[in-house]
Amino acid sequence: MYQPQPKDYAPYYTGYIQLVQGDIMEMLDKQQQQISNLLELVPAAKQDYAYAPGKWTVKEVIAHLIDTERVMVYRTMCFARNDKAELPGFDENDYIANSRIAERKLEDLVNEFLLMRKSNMYFFKSLNEADYAKNGNANGNNISVGALLFIVAGHVAHHLNVLKERYL
Repeated sequence: MYQPQPKDYAPYYTGYIQLVQGDIMEMLDKQQQQISNLLELVPAAKQDYAYAPGKWTVKEVIAHLIDTERVMVYRTMCFARNDKAELPGFDENDYIANSRIAERKLEDLVNEFLLMRKSNMYFFKSLNEADYAKNGNANGNNISVGALLFIVAGHVAHHLNVLKERYL
């Protein structure tokens, strides 16, 4: 099975990639239930809670997971399909600032994440070892398709840990 090497991604992503344990596809699949289970524990009073000034609320964290997965999966699709265009970065804080999150329900955000991940899983399963080795440029950095899958899983794992430790 593919294991990303440091040449396959920018150093910024090392922490996310190191959070991936076991089979990447199993981890991506299991995260759906983990998100659902964890967020069933969030009482209404904590949905707009941030553990410190300037930190995101629970709903903003989920919106961030949605935004980031969409961006990373778009990059994955482009590079898996041999698109050689350089892709831009994105500012996650600007995305959240423009998300009108106060108008959203946590339940809707969780359902959106789950439906998006379910759809993405069909795409992920269509990729093979040769696809994992393909790469492109995003935000000025070389990155492989396989590393992007690990980043998607590791990013969610990171934020699940933060939610458990700092919010619940």
